[in-house]
Amino acid sequence: MKNIRIAIDGPASSGKSTVAKLIAKDFDIIYLDTGAMYRVATYIALCNGLDDSDGAGIIRLLKENPIAFGHSPEGQLVYTGEVDVTHAIRQNDVTNAVSKISAVPEIRAYLVDVQREIASHGGIVMDGRDIGTVVLPDAELKIFLVASVEERAQRRYKENLQKGIDTDYDLLKFEISERDRKDSTRQVSPLKQASDAILIDTTGISIAEVVSTIEDYARKI
Repeated sequence: MKNIRIAIDGPASSGKSTVAKLIAKDFDIIYLDTGAMYRVATYIALCNGLDDSDGAGIIRLLKENPIAFGHSPEGQLVYTGEVDVTHAIRQNDVTNAVSKISAVPEIRAYLVDVQREIASHGGIVMDGRDIGTVVLPDAELKIFLVASVEERAQRRYKENLQKGIDTDYDLLKFEISERDRKDSTRQVSPLKQASDAILIDTTGISIAEVVSTIEDYARKI
């Protein structure tokens, strides 16, 4: 398993990150949260008063304050430069703006290059929206996770409450539907299933079952 590259794509709150982290732990390979990278770019843009019209400015700030990951007993930590932004990038303002910033071609190109460099050494599980189609089109295993909007909204709602983020469930459900629409219709690297990806509907299925299913596919490969 040390050289396998696993690409996991899917819409918001389909379970990608949770599943990917567990697989990485079980197989003792690297986990790369590409969604967090785009959230950092969005956070930097918001903090500096930049919008999607200034991709070059956002990239400059990313280079000055590179994205890094760490670990703690509570889970993965995310940094931009020396600043811990693990919780800040999960706030509602970032969540609602990330699709727009993620659609900026030069920002995607910059972060995809970073992601490919990390994956070039093998032994990685990477989740996002265009991993199997753009970032790692030659990955040994591609998975596309889906779930109903209602179930995804419930997952995110519970997650936000645990983190102390004030959330309205109905508004959250609407925002997830809107993000699906934006991610699927953007011109640059839209969310879509790769032709050779395995579709798994996680609605009503436990995380453990999803992880076990994907790990079985990986072992066969």
